[in-house]
Amino acid sequence: MFHGSGLFALLLMVLEWTRPGLSSPLRPICDLRVLDHFIKEAWDAEAAMRTCKDDCSIATNVTVPLTRVDFEVWEAMNIEEQAQEVQSGLHMLNEAIGSLQISNQTEVLQSHIDASIRNIASIRQVLRSLSIPEYVPPTSSGEDKETQKISSISELFQVHVNFLRGKARLLLANAPVCRQGVS
Repeated sequence: MFHGSGLFALLLMVLEWTRPGLSSPLRPICDLRVLDHFIKEAWDAEAAMRTCKDDCSIATNVTVPLTRVDFEVWEAMNIEEQAQEVQSGLHMLNEAIGSLQISNQTEVLQSHIDASIRNIASIRQVLRSLSIPEYVPPTSSGEDKETQKISSISELFQVHVNFLRGKARLLLANAPVCRQGVS
């Protein structure tokens, strides 16, 4: 009987969270293990592409964010600037990875592409739960100095991993909503 009542309680909790018609804000997701899950999946994709040589070139170079972090500059930025940099980077990665769907890919590569796109959408949802501002495209069409061009799928997934491990992790670890209970 206890097992059934526990399952019933779990079902009630899930139904409460998904009840239609409620416009309650998302609960903040401050646990970095959530991001670690996405980093691991990105790392798996990068590891799978490491062995790929000729089949992993990209027809045209794609623009991706730089992954290096100058900690002095990062710390001097306010949360909105940090959020814009991360959201912009996620947008570039999503565009670059999404552009791979156009070409004929192997089933394995396609599964990594699909998973990466879903993971970026999930990371954006995590950022939304933390009240981190959405991506706002720049008004000027000039080339961003915080970008680089790459020409292979393995490089793309490597940038994806490094971006999540660096700037995305820094932003999530220091999100104001997550630090409210910390003194």
